[in-house]
Amino acid sequence: MASPLQDFVHQTQWTDISPATQQMARRCLLDLLGVAASGTQTRLSRLIRRHATDQFASHSQGARLLFDGRPCSASGAALANGMTIDSIDAHDGYKPVKGHAGCGVLAGLLALHETTSENTISEAELLTGLVIGYEIACRAGASLHNSVTDYHTSGAWVAVAVAAIGARILKLSHDQTRHAIGIAEYHGPRSQMMRCIDHPTMLKDGSGWGAMAGVSAALLARDGFTGAPAVTVEAESQSSFWNTLGTQWLIEDQYFKPYPVCRWAQSAVIAAMQLQEQHGFTESDIKKIKVGSFHESVRLATTNPVTTEQAQYSLPFPVAAALVQRQLTVNEIDGNGLTDDRVNALSSAMELYEVDAYNAVFPQRRISEVVIELHDGRTLESGPVEANGDPEIPLTESDIDNKFILFAEPVLGQSHTAQLHSHIKNMGNAPDISVFNSLIYQTGTEL
Repeated sequence: MASPLQDFVHQTQWTDISPATQQMARRCLLDLLGVAASGTQTRLSRLIRRHATDQFASHSQGARLLFDGRPCSASGAALANGMTIDSIDAHDGYKPVKGHAGCGVLAGLLALHETTSENTISEAELLTGLVIGYEIACRAGASLHNSVTDYHTSGAWVAVAVAAIGARILKLSHDQTRHAIGIAEYHGPRSQMMRCIDHPTMLKDGSGWGAMAGVSAALLARDGFTGAPAVTVEAESQSSFWNTLGTQWLIEDQYFKPYPVCRWAQSAVIAAMQLQEQHGFTESDIKKIKVGSFHESVRLATTNPVTTEQAQYSLPFPVAAALVQRQLTVNEIDGNGLTDDRVNALSSAMELYEVDAYNAVFPQRRISEVVIELHDGRTLESGPVEANGDPEIPLTESDIDNKFILFAEPVLGQSHTAQLHSHIKNMGNAPDISVFNSLIYQTGTEL
């Protein structure tokens, strides 16, 4: 007998989704692909794409790598494309699960559509799959956090969503769908998120590995592999997370990042930049900086990063970089941006402390305060600040458009970026995704 989840996976149509939610799907797609284009420039992305083409060669119809075009298996493409997006910590997220649905969901969705024989799906079907993925991922993440004590990376629950999308794309039976979701839950990477916060490496948020696990789960279930039940989906104790499928659209509650660093550091960055804008000081005027925040944010303690991963999972470094450069882009958290002596000196001298009141409202609110002492004797205090981009303080459409251009244009070039931007903004009516595919699998000018 089909469950409400299975009905949602297999029966939801584009016309069932409100215009506001449809627009959010386009917004998420645009933001993710802008980050993906930028991510292709990272060492992480180059390594994982080479690994995918070397170790995940396809003996049948394969999938391709974003802004690269090389083919590999669906599992390999999901892995590499998910990790490419995740290599720049600027993609959307969902506060209640302290993680990111879209990164792995999009990677799995594209790979699965590439590897089927039905590459003539409509744009509306592609976007519908994206929405379904967000809805299941956010709920699976909330259920997992509710049922276990350890804080797992997003890949743990993204795997479940990608398997569900795969069941739709592969037209699995309800029994096969149940097994696909069960396999994905069991094999999803329940990796330790706080370990990567304390010791930042290329492991990041596990999104690519989760996408790979989800794709593999769907393909295995198609062939008869069993793995049900998925406890986070089927347990009676978790039912409250699933009873709003199709009526409450959690994709609408995603946040968007203005800066390419961990979300937990962004309120401090904004607080510092606001003080600088209000009072006009430079980094040479600063005697001391103190940042108060919630526990998880204070754990972002790397002061002198030597890799972009360390810079992205730092609180003091991006705050210092923003004050020195008066901006915070990819250039400030990678390459030559890591070797600026002024930034590193300011970062090293920063004092971090926890604020109980900010701990109490995390993860629903991520609050920081910045106190800057100047050599002239003044003490400047920001008070409590939250980063813009949350559903309660959203970025404007213009903000998201400009961010996409800022991230994509240095890699894709002006013409390619403009074409992709225009296409996604109006996406949903074409009977196939051939034009869209030609834009996202075309090699960037800087690759």
